[in-house]
Amino acid sequence: MKQLLGNQARQQARAIPILLGLSLGCGLTNELRAQQSDTAAGNPPSEETPAVSTPQPAAATPWAGTIELYGFAPVRSTGTTTVTNGTRNFSTDTDLNLGEVLSKLKWATTLRGSIEKDRLGVLVDLDYVKLGQYGSKTGQRGIFTGSADVTASQGIYDLALRYRFGDREAAVGKPGQFSLIPYAGIRVIDAQLDVAAQIQGSGGRVSFEREGSFGRTWVQPLLGTQATIFMSPRLRAFARADIGGFGLSGSEDLSGNAQIGLGYAVGNSTDLNISWRYSGINYNTGNTPDSGYSSYRNGFEIGLKFFF
Repeated sequence: MKQLLGNQARQQARAIPILLGLSLGCGLTNELRAQQSDTAAGNPPSEETPAVSTPQPAAATPWAGTIELYGFAPVRSTGTTTVTNGTRNFSTDTDLNLGEVLSKLKWATTLRGSIEKDRLGVLVDLDYVKLGQYGSKTGQRGIFTGSADVTASQGIYDLALRYRFGDREAAVGKPGQFSLIPYAGIRVIDAQLDVAAQIQGSGGRVSFEREGSFGRTWVQPLLGTQATIFMSPRLRAFARADIGGFGLSGSEDLSGNAQIGLGYAVGNSTDLNISWRYSGINYNTGNTPDSGYSSYRNGFEIGLKFFF
């Protein structure tokens, strides 16, 4: 009897895990069937599926701008300076090559930039040069002939409104892509020239020093235009021309620039520009005695232009 009861107990112990397994299996089966029924009926699953966000393209900004650091190296600079001592005047003529200009250069600051919204914008051009004392000769106005030394500083500052036709300025573009940008504004010229002359009469009998200076800051109306066209994705041709003065600030009052060159993209937003430029100023007060100066420069301009 004891043996029989022991066998029954062992059989019941073995049956308990089997019954637990069957119960769990039936429960899981019923849950899966319920989920399949919900899916077939169009009901969403109990757990929420995280939403996948689709990146939106950034809106194109209406703002754009440029900054160009450049240097002007005139292969020839000529001019005339007329100064007065209050009762009479005399003039000196200057003719310098590139080596003479560089050897007398004391300071230079040149910067050109623009900013626009859509097609309307503003441009600035800052050009300041200071030369130490350089040799000159007395001009035709003097009774005497001889030599002179001139010390000069000249600042030309342009500020203008501009309007763009064509495509936005860029370092890289498609062949045939172009822009044409006329502008109008003001040009401020600040000139200071000091002259020390050693003047001799015929035969060298008369010799004395005469000193004079010309200093003036004046404003000119300014009109100009600039254009560019892509010849290849990274190579573009460009040109610029402007004129200012129109005789409004003196008996002679005129200035201007003419420039043509090529630009090559050295990055997706940077251009290396090389051009030929001619720049000229002619000014005279028209007073009695009068004073004024003229300056004409032509040579190479090299610039690094950034687009943003």
